[in-house]
Amino acid sequence: MLKYAYAWRSVCIFRPGHKATMNVSRLTSHIICGLAAASLLACTGKTDVAAPELPSSAPAGAASAPSAPVTVTTVRAQKRDLPVLLKASGIVTPLTSVDVRPQVTSAVSKVHIREGQFVKVGELLFTLDARADEANVAKARAQLARDNAALADAQRQLVRARQLLSQNFISQGALDTNQAQVDAQLAVIASDQAAIDAAKVALSYARITAPNAGRAGAIAVYPGSAVQANLTTLVTITQLDPIAVAFSIPQRNLPDALSALKNGGAAVSAVLADTTGTSSGRLKFVDNTVDASSGSVKVKAVFDNRDGKLWPGAFVEVSQTVSTLKDTVVVPLASIIQSARGTIVFIKADGKALLKPVEVLYAQGNDAAVSGVNAGDAVVLVGKQNLRPGSPLIERNAAGESVTATPPAAP
Repeated sequence: MLKYAYAWRSVCIFRPGHKATMNVSRLTSHIICGLAAASLLACTGKTDVAAPELPSSAPAGAASAPSAPVTVTTVRAQKRDLPVLLKASGIVTPLTSVDVRPQVTSAVSKVHIREGQFVKVGELLFTLDARADEANVAKARAQLARDNAALADAQRQLVRARQLLSQNFISQGALDTNQAQVDAQLAVIASDQAAIDAAKVALSYARITAPNAGRAGAIAVYPGSAVQANLTTLVTITQLDPIAVAFSIPQRNLPDALSALKNGGAAVSAVLADTTGTSSGRLKFVDNTVDASSGSVKVKAVFDNRDGKLWPGAFVEVSQTVSTLKDTVVVPLASIIQSARGTIVFIKADGKALLKPVEVLYAQGNDAAVSGVNAGDAVVLVGKQNLRPGSPLIERNAAGESVTATPPAAP
């Protein structure tokens, strides 16, 4: 305090350019400096007493609060067979699809079917102008009649020659000549018969029938249209029932497919892109080579298509059963948790949550085949995100009613 008083005294008394005087004004200056020093100490003074430190932690006797029960829903792990499905994209292809073309150059006389009509094998489709072929058949028959008359004359000459030989009027050589004429005429008649058959075949080309059963497509000709042999497409007949779906399977599944093919074919299901329904069929064909560029094998399955859901060229999602996991433990796929510790599930044991590491063997739809869980374990399905190992559980059924309750542990 004296230090600050002397400082203020020096500031107040000693001024540059003035001489110190010991008069009444000095006494006044002393009083003023003292008051200033007192004011300064009142404003800037600090205490030397240290503030008490706050406790860094809670009292040692205080206990932690118990964890609250977690409401969950559990399901029982089941032990059963689980089919292994192979899913792929396939294209609907008909078993048979024939482009009907004429075998002779002619003109269309009549169309006997409608576009989109279902036809049977051998049903008449088109009639062509057959007047030229009919004339050829008539000509061949006339030639046959003429040659038959010549044959009859040769046979009569042969009979007469035999009578003359018996009377020693001709030689044996003359008889042999007549016999040769008869044999030659028989060959001519056989040739005429073959010519008639050939003319009939050409005439039959004027009647165009269905080579297979199926649905007729667009008709490209009309009565009076000129058609060329083996060039003009009249209509396309496509078989729709049964029908096939072509798709590819990975090379690693080839042994399973071949094994299933020996036993009547593996079960295959097909779903259209608009999910209008599922069709069931059987694997019927496996290609004899593996595609080197994709490492896959082309296969084909046959489906019943009485309702006409599968249409040629449509894309479908194919599921094929390639194998079956026997007696495996199955849990809902939604109960599996991917954590930093790996794949785990929570099960209910003695009213508390128990963490179980598991290995997913195969997942299909809402089910997963796992190892590490026993059949009959209560696996937590709903509420697993709030669990910790040892958490007390309150189980509720699907209706939301409490099934079992585990009271929290006492403090």
